[in-house]
Amino acid sequence: MIKLLSTAAAVALVVGTGLAFAAEPASNAPMAKDGMYVTAKGMTLYTFDKDSAGKSVCNGPCAVNWPPALVADDAKASGAWSIVTRDDGLKQWAYKGKPLYAFAKDKAPGDKTGDGFLNGAWHVAKP
Repeated sequence: MIKLLSTAAAVALVVGTGLAFAAEPASNAPMAKDGMYVTAKGMTLYTFDKDSAGKSVCNGPCAVNWPPALVADDAKASGAWSIVTRDDGLKQWAYKGKPLYAFAKDKAPGDKTGDGFLNGAWHVAKP
């Protein structure tokens, strides 16, 4: 029983910290570059077809692979930009109501390896 609990605790620690390492620091609204929206570090942002307007369904392991575009404490929604409160309580940027995410497998600014992922459910976020 103790070993099972220890294993479960270790898995929870890895999953819980995975998001912290994968996600960029919270920021003001993402910026447009080369016809798409990117993070402050230039990483491509995506939308997910399974999300509904103003609601992210990408949680747990999904959010480790697709880190949400987190909102800085002093950031304000404006125009097409809104702020979504995630199930974990974090604040996430949304463009035209669609929550935005980076993709953990994109390694360099401008990579778009997540576009079309999951039978076309993930899309590069474009202005």
